[in-house]
Amino acid sequence: MTLPRRRFLSLAAAATALPVASRLAWAQSFPTRPVRVIVAFTPGGIGDIVGRLVGQVLQERLGQPFVIENRPGAGGTVGTEAVVKSPPDGYSLILAGANNAINAALYSKLNYNFVRDIAGVGSVMRSPLVMTLHPSVPAGTVPELIAYAKANPGKVNMGSAGNGTGSHVTGELFKMMAGVDLMHVPYRSDAQGMGDLVAGQVQVMFLNMPTVIGHIRGGQLRAMAVTTAARSAALPDVPSLGESVPGYEASGWFGLGAPRATPAEVIAVLNKGINASLADPKLIARLDELGSTPMPLSPAEFDAFIVDETEKWAKVIKFAGIKID
Repeated sequence: MTLPRRRFLSLAAAATALPVASRLAWAQSFPTRPVRVIVAFTPGGIGDIVGRLVGQVLQERLGQPFVIENRPGAGGTVGTEAVVKSPPDGYSLILAGANNAINAALYSKLNYNFVRDIAGVGSVMRSPLVMTLHPSVPAGTVPELIAYAKANPGKVNMGSAGNGTGSHVTGELFKMMAGVDLMHVPYRSDAQGMGDLVAGQVQVMFLNMPTVIGHIRGGQLRAMAVTTAARSAALPDVPSLGESVPGYEASGWFGLGAPRATPAEVIAVLNKGINASLADPKLIARLDELGSTPMPLSPAEFDAFIVDETEKWAKVIKFAGIKID
């Protein structure tokens, strides 16, 4: 039997519209059960704190529990892979961060491709690292530190939280852009490295704001610069590193990601909830306590941001010859 053309087109249009209508209905009812948010870090750290903040505000806005599941290991790759392999239905999310962009180039044998396999749901915040010096270093400004390091190549020790960590690659970006030779000394954590920085065993570290701000205000350490493009409200008198090294920018950041095939309508529901929360004065104040600022982006903008971050850190890792496997 041959259908008239008009009837055929009408049926075809209806067949095409059904999945769209179904997806829209699904999105309008999402979520109908608890959502799992995997935080690929141990409890108590900055990532865990941000993950729980996001989970709480989304629970309040969307009416279902957002359950935080800490799954640390291998620089965050264990937790990320668990989300990549989860059903793409919006009920399994990853707290994505700068570590994911770094790991894309750092690990050569990952079972996933972060840019390809994870869709940006929404960004939450970004915060500077603080370029921090022991008071014994004879430099009061970043240009003076650069001059001192060039006059003493390899004699200034740069501590980090470990090979390939954010504090490490942030320092390597400075070395690359400023043309200085600092001796990298990896530790097992920021806290361990900061102990040696306070003792003068290492001379410089790039540290997360919440970790170091008390020692700066107490006078044990000297804040030379913040690594974001703009100055930080938490340390308004401290210049940005880009004021002395044009184009320099690095930050810690967090947002939510989902398996790539997650319906766009579901991602839109989550993104709307995140961005509405980031306009709430209470959440803004809480982020400010962490030395962070809200970073509301659309899913497409967050995807583009992740791509840019991944490309930037790949260049730094290649420059520094960093390898982990």
